[in-house]
Amino acid sequence: MSVHFEERSGVVPCKTPWGSWYQTMEEVFIEVHVPPGTSAKEVKCCLGSRDIELQVRGKEVFKGRLFDTTVSDEATWTLEDKCLIRIVLMKTNREAGNCWSSLLEGEYCANAWVQDQMQRKLTLERFQRENPGFDFSGAEISGNFAGGGPDFSSLQK
Repeated sequence: MSVHFEERSGVVPCKTPWGSWYQTMEEVFIEVHVPPGTSAKEVKCCLGSRDIELQVRGKEVFKGRLFDTTVSDEATWTLEDKCLIRIVLMKTNREAGNCWSSLLEGEYCANAWVQDQMQRKLTLERFQRENPGFDFSGAEISGNFAGGGPDFSSLQK
């Protein structure tokens, strides 16, 4: 498996006014910068399978329909050092071809370069899972990587 693949190879963040979000084949991570000294009691975070809402100190940070479905029972949020909220969403579709182009439908979209880098990253993560004896964390990829890259499943081993 590609345990900690992103730790070895880095992440491709999509910057937003409130922080950033990034993804792996299985999860979407959201990092929100909040005023220093924020307490958990000042945070309202509702995580559904298709919807998300975050309010801090009574002010809406974001609210809307997620780009794709998630497993709501597996979603978590934490407040770190009273200045950063970290939200982790588990994707229902965990294929390399399921690269989110935005966090919410029509909002917080990855620009073309970031989207390209995210897709490359998910394709390399897929290769890592399929070939656990190799380390793809520092690899570069070119060519057909859109939609999860080429399908080698029909090739004989």
